[in-house]
Amino acid sequence: MISVHLESGRVTVRRQPLPRIPESFARIRLLAAGICSTDLELQRGYYGFSGTPGHEFVGEVVAVADGSDGAKWIGHRVAGEINLACGHCEWCARGFRRHCPARTVLGIVKHPGAFREFLTLPIRNLHRVPASISTEQAVFIEPVAAACEILDQVKIPKGARVALLGDGKLGLLVAQVLQAHGACVHLFGRHRDKMRIVEKVGVTTELLPKKLPERAYRWVVDATGSAEGLRAAVTMCEPRGTIIMKSTVHGLVTIDTAPVIVNEVTLVGSRCGRFEPAIRLLATHKLEVAQIISDEFPLDHAPEAFAQAATKGVLKVLLRSPR
Repeated sequence: MISVHLESGRVTVRRQPLPRIPESFARIRLLAAGICSTDLELQRGYYGFSGTPGHEFVGEVVAVADGSDGAKWIGHRVAGEINLACGHCEWCARGFRRHCPARTVLGIVKHPGAFREFLTLPIRNLHRVPASISTEQAVFIEPVAAACEILDQVKIPKGARVALLGDGKLGLLVAQVLQAHGACVHLFGRHRDKMRIVEKVGVTTELLPKKLPERAYRWVVDATGSAEGLRAAVTMCEPRGTIIMKSTVHGLVTIDTAPVIVNEVTLVGSRCGRFEPAIRLLATHKLEVAQIISDEFPLDHAPEAFAQAATKGVLKVLLRSPR
């Protein structure tokens, strides 16, 4: 099979044997996958990564482990949760499998990712993709789940004003998810053409001003992917407000903690989310995701795809299975 390999910042394509299927796992034929900001950070050195990246995907189950009761999955399109937990520790027992200390992570930590013709995941990680969601839309299930996670962590009332920093791929999804929830989202970004995508669903947008509004929002989401984003969020957050940090940044981020402490601001780290609300939301077709796709490439053109994804102004780039 064809497999993408990332090492020392270089993207190559290799031929590898089909992956074996461990007990309680499924083998999945890739249909499409998306290159996200985390994949680009891995290319820049995040986690010291070496291997096959990719975790935003939709595929078709083609086989399950012998003796597995997962045969009912064969032939179905699926998306998959990216954290492979042990299932036995205290964190798993509490329902926090994504925080299992023994976990591996698809395409990020010690488990080969989705940028290959066939991948494997535990059957318990799989979610069926309904026919109402196209393959292209299904690629967004994982990042939409990450956006929905905000609403599991923070109780944002309907009608509440929320500031969102960042008009990249994740920022555009977060804006739409929170707007669909009933919040009044004010997106601050640098690219008018990108922000027009979410204006269609009622999001208020504004080019990032030289002087940010100070202490103006009870809820601020940082999805900039930059070290400056968190500092800007602190400036904009009102006393006793909450900042939700969605950015993955390679390297240290320095901020002045004085305003955080004096204004008693709550910082909430936020990453993966439950797939169920994401699938329900995508099935309603209330999210503009097709316009977030900038380009697509066959899997064996992964080097060109990564180069395109890293180009300024480009949003989501898809990799397609060659079959």
